[in-house]
Amino acid sequence: MRYPDGGGLTAQQRARHEQVRFEAAELFAQGVKPPQVARRLRVSRRSSYAWQACWREGGVEALRSTGPSGRPSRMKPAWRTWLASALGQGPARHGWAEDQRWTLARVATVIARRFHVRFSIAQTWRILHQMGFTVQVPVRRAAERDKEAVATWLKETWPQIEEAVRERDAWLCFADEAGQVLRPPKARTWSRRGHPPLVTVRAAGSGRISLAGLVCRRPGHRTRLIFRMLVHHGRKGERKGFREQDFARLLDAAHQQLRGDLVLLWDNYTHHVDATMRELIDQRAWLTVYRFPSYTPDLNPAEGIWAQLKSSLGNLAPCSIDDLADLARTRLKRMQYRPGLLDGFIAETGLITASP
Repeated sequence: MRYPDGGGLTAQQRARHEQVRFEAAELFAQGVKPPQVARRLRVSRRSSYAWQACWREGGVEALRSTGPSGRPSRMKPAWRTWLASALGQGPARHGWAEDQRWTLARVATVIARRFHVRFSIAQTWRILHQMGFTVQVPVRRAAERDKEAVATWLKETWPQIEEAVRERDAWLCFADEAGQVLRPPKARTWSRRGHPPLVTVRAAGSGRISLAGLVCRRPGHRTRLIFRMLVHHGRKGERKGFREQDFARLLDAAHQQLRGDLVLLWDNYTHHVDATMRELIDQRAWLTVYRFPSYTPDLNPAEGIWAQLKSSLGNLAPCSIDDLADLARTRLKRMQYRPGLLDGFIAETGLITASP
């Protein structure tokens, strides 16, 4: 006699469940009661008592997996391999050009076209689950992105940046800007079914905050976050964003605070590449500047800072732009005291995987 596994489990899942049952058998042999086994192995008492009954009747072999239950699946392993490759090509490759969403109905249609076997929606969900697929929010990427240019930059320019950092014993600084208005990003929250939660926000009026930040890394030192904020109330003549002199003051403050040379890496924003900014850069011998390829925010760890900040402001209902500025400033200061989090943003880019 062997223990019957439930249907729909992968081979790895069956092996993991079998191992848990073997651990339970060892505890039963030591005289441990089923309730205590359930607590130790984090399983239900019902399962623990059922395993004990099987163990008493047939020993450890009775708890060995019998393999998948029910009839063999019509979805053959070779078909699953093909399906995984087909889904990676995207819906447009298979005739759905209006959007880029894979739905269960579309997946079932793709399988039927290829193998002339029609699976139900429930069966298709089970097949995808067994293949390791889940429902996910896609990551956006600009159509203007040049893959060859990015590959060339990673192969040629990035080694030059690493060499410049080593030769000058400098701080490697990633720079970026962001903004936030009174209308907050949406975030999930609990509510009664059929009654979406209501968040009251300021629809009238104007105002925004502009942010500029540097994520600074140097081997042997903790990673630093340095930022500046501009609050725009919508008044006449008020600055709406950072200009060349503002960036220069931020870099001067970073140089003074870090007490070392800077190797700066930022994007091709207009105020980063114009004549005024180039002149300000030339006046600072301690500063070396490189630029990311176009449309590559995923290479900039400062983007992670802004994503973390906006996530923390979900469903916010501030009374004024000054309230929003105070809260954003508090959130950013908290990140300054979490170098491990900053290291994670850097590692996420794939440029530097090890923390300093």
